Parts: sequence; structure tokens; C-alpha cells
Amino acid sequence: MSDARFSYSQDDFQRIARFVLDHAKAAGASAVDTEVSEGFGQTVTVRKSEIETVEYNKDKGVGVTVYMGNRKGHASTSDLSDAALKATVEKAATIARHTAEDEAAGLPNQDWLATERPELDLFHPWDISVEQAAEMAKVCEAAAFAVDKRIENSEGASVSTQASHFIYANSLGFMGGYAGSRHSISAAVIAAENGAMQRDYWYSSARDANDLQSAEHIGRVAGERTVRRLNGRKLDTRTCPVVFEAPVAISLLNSFVGAVSGGSLYRKSSFLLDSLGQTIFSPIVTLREDPFITKGLGSCPFDNEGVKVAARDVVKNGVVQGYFLSTYSARKLGMQSTGNAGGSHNLLLQPGELDLPSLLRKMGTGLLVTEMLGQGANMVTGDYSRGAAGFWVENGEIQYPVEEITIAGNLKDMYKGILAIGKDVDRRGSKQTGSILVNRMTVAGN
Repeated sequence: MSDARFSYSQDDFQRIARFVLDHAKAAGASAVDTEVSEGFGQTVTVRKSEIETVEYNKDKGVGVTVYMGNRKGHASTSDLSDAALKATVEKAATIARHTAEDEAAGLPNQDWLATERPELDLFHPWDISVEQAAEMAKVCEAAAFAVDKRIENSEGASVSTQASHFIYANSLGFMGGYAGSRHSISAAVIAAENGAMQRDYWYSSARDANDLQSAEHIGRVAGERTVRRLNGRKLDTRTCPVVFEAPVAISLLNSFVGAVSGGSLYRKSSFLLDSLGQTIFSPIVTLREDPFITKGLGSCPFDNEGVKVAARDVVKNGVVQGYFLSTYSARKLGMQSTGNAGGSHNLLLQPGELDLPSLLRKMGTGLLVTEMLGQGANMVTGDYSRGAAGFWVENGEIQYPVEEITIAGNLKDMYKGILAIGKDVDRRGSKQTGSILVNRMTVAGN
């Protein structure tokens, strides 16, 4: 890893980490860990062919966690001078001395730490100037406006590039880090007809700018998605099947991850308590976690605590095979860390054979959801209720757009009611799924 725009090298970060560890031990710490990081980025936004904003971000920081037996203290600083690092360590140590004991607190077990660290090709800096980014954003926005004369306004098109690197180290002897990048192009436009307006958007995101969809494609899709929503209707309240379009189907995975993550489980604030080994989903559902995908947006050689990660089936044929646990939550549950401090890594829902039009034909009559509003999932009970918009489908064909509706059910019923998963996989994030057909939900409208 090398990039002239970074102010510090990995060697610099290793020196800082060793300094922090040594000073913490001298301050009486029984254990300590630290993360040293730096990042920078640029975002250029164009609206109506004029540059609206140019944003730069550049930051650095050191976080220190000190343990005094089972007492824990944490402090951080953005000043990387020796004096500031010493003061930060001493602050963390002081906090630890005055904190209540917690038997689950502490570094990972030595044998949990990663010893192999594969190269995953995560760093692809994008040398794009403000002028080049602005021109690309203009092309993207123009492609959206060209879709239809009814597109009359824009929320803007943006081109963003971000890069960062870090070192994590602890007093067990672990030290490791790497650089990463993430770039994106996006557009959102507004169409109007008969006094009513609709908006929609599209984007592409990747670690390597060469893997982004073209600016023209992103703008065209944003325009097409906006126009098709014009003249939306309300529905009468009913019960019917629902297809979640791939970009919104990802939210169903988010709810599952939240429910089987350690914090929710040990606090007993999850509707999926004791679900390990239980059939929670339809038997067609297999969900795999793979941290080792080259250029993957959720890829990593180790988790935020230096613990080894592994490719595994989290759900297989509908049965939950594993949780998402950090060191702390694993100890609270009497289990072993799954290498998920910091979250999940590249979740892939196994796709079926049907594209979206075929999925709609399989549904017959029902609702296609393309946008959801609000955070209406109760993680304690599984009750689910969210504002939605999309399209009414009859005989497998889209009939008209719908808006101002609410879809409701219970996540347990929804997971078991999955009838099909599309092959139209949305690959723009660390959670990837095709569209999902659920057998029945309540659609509330008029």
C-alpha cells in the first residue's frame, strides 16, 4: 500500500501503535489495544449542470482501550504527537480504574486471533480531479434528464472517492492493518405530471472505479425509475403477496443480522433468541458470509479485534447455523467469537432461477415494493410495519404505480413465507440479494 496523499505510512502507524502499547503497560494496564487510522475523500455534486458543492474530508485518529483486570477504559485523539498519545493513554487508564468490573471485558482469547491474512485487493485509489468528477456528474445528470421531458428538476448527481488505512494492535502481540477504498456515482431527479411530483435515484458503488457502472447508465436508470412512478394511486387495505425489489430486499437481511447479533441476543432484545439450529426461514433460503471476496465491500482478513474471520453458511436450507458475535458478546453468551466485531462481512443470499419479470409472473397478483420509508421493524417482537411505494401487479404484469401505503406483518412469518428469490442480485453493497417474493402481507391504504 502506498499513496502520496496519505500523511502517514503503515510503518508510521506501527511505530505509533507500539508507542501506545508500551506507554499503556508502563501506566499499569493488564491489557491494551489500539487502532490508528487515517482517511481522505472528495465528493463533487452537480445540479442542473452547475457545480453545487465540492467537499473534501481528511481525518486521522488513535483510539486506545486500556484494561485493568476486568475494568475497561477508552479514550481517543486526533493529535498523533507523542505528548497527545501519552495523555490519551493516561485518560483511558484513569477511566478504567474508576469503571465497574465486567467479567466479559478483555481482549480476545489468544487462539481466536488471525494468523493468516490474505491479500484481498481492497485498495484502488481514484485519481480524479474536481473538474473530471464534475464533468462525469454532468453526464450522469444529463442522461437522467434525457429520459423524458417530464423530468424537470434534479436533486443532483454526485461523484465521490474515499480512501483510508489503519493499523490495529494489541498487547497479545497482534498487529495488522491495510488500506481500503470506496467510490460511487449517484443521481436523483424529480418528474412532474398533472400537478404531482415523484423522485427516484440510482447509484453505483465499488472499491475500484473501473468496476463502477457508467455515468450514463446510472443517470438513465435514475430517470427511468422516476418517470415510472408518476400518476401513483392508493390501494384499499388488503392482504396479498409482496415482491421486495432487490435494493429494498436487503433490508430483510439487515433485520435478520440485527436480530442474531450478540448485543441483541445477550440483552434478550431479539425476536430470534435461541434460534441457533432452528428453522427460521423458508427451506429455499441459504445465506452465506464470505469475508474473502476479492474487492468485496465487506471483505477483511480479520475483524475489528484482530479475530480470524471465516467463510460460512449463516443460514442453510432455512436453518440458522450461526450468530454474529464479537469477543464481548460471545463471552456474555458463553460462546466463541465469530469474528464479527464491527459487523457482518459480505452476506450473500443464494439466488434462484427467476429474473424479476418471472418473479412477478410467479406472484400473479400482488404488490411490487420498490421503496420503503421509516424504520418500522420491532426487533423484540418481530412486528414489521413500514411505509412503502411500488407497483400493483395483476396476472404477472405491472398495472400502475402505488404510493402512500403501509406494508405490515411479522418478520418470523415473512421469513418462513419466502416463496422465491430472484437472480437479479444487487451487488452494490456488502449484503447482496435478488428480489424476494413473500407469500402474504397486509397492505394498508384507503
